Amino acid sequence: MSLPACTVVLDIGKTNAKLALVDAGSRAIVEIRTTANEVLREGLYPHFDTDRLWSWIVAGLKDYAAKGSIGCISTTTHGAAVAILGPDGLVLPILDYEYTGPDSVAEAYRPLRGAFWETLSPDLPAGLNAGRQIYWLEETFPSAFGRATAILMYPQYWVWRLTGALAAEPTSLGCHSDLWNPEAGTFSRLAEDRGWAKLIPPVTQPWETAGTIRPALAAKTGLPEDCRVVAGIHDSNASLLPHILRRKSPFTVLSTGTWLITFAIGGSMSNLDPARDCLANVDAFGRPVPSARFMAGREFERLTEGTKAEPTDADILSVVEKGIMAMPSFAPGTGPYAFLDGHWTVDPETLTAGQRVAAASLYCALVATTCMQLTSSAGPIIVEGPLSRNTLFLGALAAIAGRPVTARADATGTTEGAALLADGPKGAGPGAPDAAPSAPLPIDLSTYTAAWRAALD
Repeated sequence: MSLPACTVVLDIGKTNAKLALVDAGSRAIVEIRTTANEVLREGLYPHFDTDRLWSWIVAGLKDYAAKGSIGCISTTTHGAAVAILGPDGLVLPILDYEYTGPDSVAEAYRPLRGAFWETLSPDLPAGLNAGRQIYWLEETFPSAFGRATAILMYPQYWVWRLTGALAAEPTSLGCHSDLWNPEAGTFSRLAEDRGWAKLIPPVTQPWETAGTIRPALAAKTGLPEDCRVVAGIHDSNASLLPHILRRKSPFTVLSTGTWLITFAIGGSMSNLDPARDCLANVDAFGRPVPSARFMAGREFERLTEGTKAEPTDADILSVVEKGIMAMPSFAPGTGPYAFLDGHWTVDPETLTAGQRVAAASLYCALVATTCMQLTSSAGPIIVEGPLSRNTLFLGALAAIAGRPVTARADATGTTEGAALLADGPKGAGPGAPDAAPSAPLPIDLSTYTAAWRAALD
């Protein structure tokens, strides 16, 4: 009995890594497995445990090779991660972008990085600008950096592990990296002046084939020797890709996970504020997209202390009527309220678990609407990822924004978008029909919203 034709999607998020087996015809997910994306604290600096991830990936590929005829592997990862390669592999570990070490060179780096309106990349803390990461690594470890033969963004590091091929593509280069000029579609002056552009492979489209898997990997896993690996894509742009292929502008996609990324298709660059975590992402076709972001997943976890309680109608009503609010920001240095200290308007220890979840959900909806205002977003709102399963968030967002809000029923936009790369944009097809728009929350939020915003002013 022949095995079904399949694509494998490797999706490495900041919190978790996923490996999905996807039916090549229907693009239905046949199987998906997850592991924590661990950060190692020992060594030169906090860094991602790429060796453990690689062992997990190889084991997954071996298992999937027995369940499908795998013709293509597509990689997608979070941004702000850079691999510095030498002749024998990594010359330095891949830095965890939350490590504050690069802040030590911030003052020296700022004059080099260029103006916001060149790169459409804000000046971010820690290692959130890939350019600052590279500068810090070069200045701190000059001997190791001097052995560099290639600079790869994170999806393309895994392409290299799989194939030995070196690739680059616009979505990862254009992800608040300081390395790319989104409107010109060229490397930034920083990348050229520092000589880094010469170490970055030629830029190709995400769906172009980078290479076929290494023969030793084929032998170890049972994958076909001609299994190809495409160039890969930044994870939020993977979520965005099916929509820009299937929808008419204007519309807004909220890609959620550790981060909530607002993509305003048809929005405007004119109101982008680099001090408020606004930027232009670069889509799979190399076009700049007005964007804003905050760490919704991280902040929600902190606000709720990880509880999985489902708020009751009474919980929600009490939060609204009593004005129980979370005020930003609970992820310092990020989001539209980056320089405010997060706090509750009441003692959170007096709240029930349901009240905490209700207040956290309303908080995420309010910050998301701020992000949408900053990007001049318009049209229907599509929510991808974990927050698409939070009905209170969806209802509150619909009520506050006054626009249709649709949740992705399967909440696997990143996997679907990355799987699309196997066939390129012409293979997108109509996709699954949208679910019905979420009903606006049947509670008047106008006073609550006005009070929340007034407290910030």
